[in-house]
Amino acid sequence: MKKVHFTKMHGIGNDYVYVDCFKEKIEDPKEFSKLVSAKHFGIGSDGLILISPSDSADCKMNIFNADGSEAEMCGNGIRCVGKYLWDNGYVTDKNIKIETLSGIKGLELVIDGDVCVGAKVDMGEPILDVKKIPVIWEDDRVIGKGLMVGGKSYDITCVSMGNPHCVTFLDDVDGLNLPAIGPLFENHSVFPARTNTEFVKIIDRSHLRMRVWERGAEETLGCGTGACAVTVAAVLNDFTERSVTLELNGGTLKITWDEATNHVFMEGPATLVFEGDFYRDC
Repeated sequence: MKKVHFTKMHGIGNDYVYVDCFKEKIEDPKEFSKLVSAKHFGIGSDGLILISPSDSADCKMNIFNADGSEAEMCGNGIRCVGKYLWDNGYVTDKNIKIETLSGIKGLELVIDGDVCVGAKVDMGEPILDVKKIPVIWEDDRVIGKGLMVGGKSYDITCVSMGNPHCVTFLDDVDGLNLPAIGPLFENHSVFPARTNTEFVKIIDRSHLRMRVWERGAEETLGCGTGACAVTVAAVLNDFTERSVTLELNGGTLKITWDEATNHVFMEGPATLVFEGDFYRDC
């Protein structure tokens, strides 16, 4: 049997198993993610995040969904990585950098006493070019365009925050049957790399309610990159101001799309759940 030490953390309910690869080695992270994510036979999580050395930042994070697929970026996960670095003495400066598959992200850690409780993350510039998201579409951008899904037309806006998002604004999101409609969006033929999908209700010009169907993880309690994509989509459709509060199933995030820099900033908590050892056959 092989023992792997892990830490479980969550950002507004978006929970991952974190492994410190400064100390541990995971040979097959895709299969290991499936093992640990299983709620009955594993630890139970939305996926696996590996924290590893980086030549260009304070650390590198690699994200694997519950189905073993690799994701480019995770907004809730990156705050928890920042917390792990601070709480375990890897960093002593509140301003840190973390390498991801979608580039290096800057974080400003929020410290209470000697514990990191959250972070403000510079998520970078949103990507609207359909080829880079990617989306198979005749126009260069998809902003408020109609898409047939399951026999119904939805107005969608597509944004990448390092990973693909499809945002649709509806009058009601709490009554949606996401297990039925979510996979139809995720696996729609216009999304060659599949997509995360956000279903959003506008409460007012500074307050939104959203649910998310995550690519490779089904419905999750929160999605940081999704909240950023929703804010960009809401501004592009003139539904909100540039700074909004988003209510997700697991909590709230504050998102600002800065007009001067074109960068999106995300503010939210990071919470330790527990640590332990996971045993598996070698």
